[in-house]
Amino acid sequence: MLLISDVHLGKVAHFRKFGAAVPQKAIHKNFILLDEIVHHFQPFQVCFLGDLFHSSLNKEWQLFENWVSKTPSEIVLVAGNHDIIAPEKFEVLDIEIIQELEIDGFLLSHHPMERKGFFNFCGHIHPAVRLHGSGRQRLKLPCFFKKPSQLILPAFGEFTGTFALEPSKMDEVFVLVEDQVVKI
Repeated sequence: MLLISDVHLGKVAHFRKFGAAVPQKAIHKNFILLDEIVHHFQPFQVCFLGDLFHSSLNKEWQLFENWVSKTPSEIVLVAGNHDIIAPEKFEVLDIEIIQELEIDGFLLSHHPMERKGFFNFCGHIHPAVRLHGSGRQRLKLPCFFKKPSQLILPAFGEFTGTFALEPSKMDEVFVLVEDQVVKI
């Protein structure tokens, strides 16, 4: 199973509709990356951990329909707070929408949750961490943010933004740098 969180498809088109100068290329970048990751891992199932789409139906839905038609994996959507497109649209594509999923001691959800006996995989927050260098350099990098019983996945979408989290001594942080995941 491939877990992907916070793609926010349709966000670029949504912002362009209201006059924001967002490059049209950003729309296709998400689909190119989805193709690459599914081809690389060849999962039986792709589970989107919420916020697959950013808002209501727009032109990116047709691109998504095309992507689904050529994707061999079964697709499941754990509903997020931005997933407001009618469930019937997903049903036509054989995509199941659920609120959460419990599998062998793992809890898959959109919002971070704690449940006794479960390790939670989630999204929603778009986690990042701030790094400071000795010469006043500063970086804010998206990350996988691991707590003792939870892993918050970074936003997958190209145009999503991030929220900096402060790790405690119990937390582990894995930043995304170019094409690598690096533990810091």
